[in-house]
Amino acid sequence: MKYGAMNFPIKPVLEELEKISGLGFDYLELTLDAPYAHYTKILEMENKLVHALKQHSMGLVCHLPSFVYTADLTPGIREISLKEMIHSLETAARIGAQKAVLHPSYISGLGTLAMKTAEDYAHQSLCTIMKQADHLGIQLCFENMFPNYHSFFDPSHFARIFKEFPDLKMTLDAGHANIDDPGKTKLYEFIQRFSDRIRHIHISDNSGKTDDHARVGNGTVNFKKFIRLLKQSGYDDTITLEIFSPDTKDLVKSRDQIALLVNSA
Repeated sequence: MKYGAMNFPIKPVLEELEKISGLGFDYLELTLDAPYAHYTKILEMENKLVHALKQHSMGLVCHLPSFVYTADLTPGIREISLKEMIHSLETAARIGAQKAVLHPSYISGLGTLAMKTAEDYAHQSLCTIMKQADHLGIQLCFENMFPNYHSFFDPSHFARIFKEFPDLKMTLDAGHANIDDPGKTKLYEFIQRFSDRIRHIHISDNSGKTDDHARVGNGTVNFKKFIRLLKQSGYDDTITLEIFSPDTKDLVKSRDQIALLVNSA
């Protein structure tokens, strides 16, 4: 396994890289969000960033923008959001990323009352993004979300899309799968049904109610069972610790706990 951590995009990227490298992580998951990690800012520092990654022997996974609206009912908002995605994907390729995480299109506003229309727009956007990822040689990893997101939070939602896009892979987010799942089975069902598609993992803990991004052990995710099933499925790839605590000790302790479970499973 390789273990990574994500930059906080309201802080300078090179400073975040230095911190994450100093904590002993194998790679940076670069979330391409404004203000400091918008693709325009990354292009301005392209040479410095590539040099810093090489200097610190750090790998790179990119996370495409989270706060855009590629399924919006308003054409202008939808079109500019899609352009942001494509430019970000192109930037990821320029700086050497071979893998990019993609959230499903966020359906909000009146879109929740016109789901079929919004879902059609989301599908059109995914087709465009997938085509560009193929062209650039980037492995696109589609992330599971949670019920309030209104799409792609249940394993059943992924069956059709994986059939349509044979090259589309998955980011399995353990924290997201734990939200509003009283039976605590959804996370394991993702592994059982789509082990051949999972190419990236996000790990954080929560109470099962909100996306807390808490440290491992501060919630209700059964990580011992999760890691055991993940290893049994043959997974041996990237794991990003999404622990959004002001204390970096929580991030490091979470990584070490997961690594211990991996090594003992």
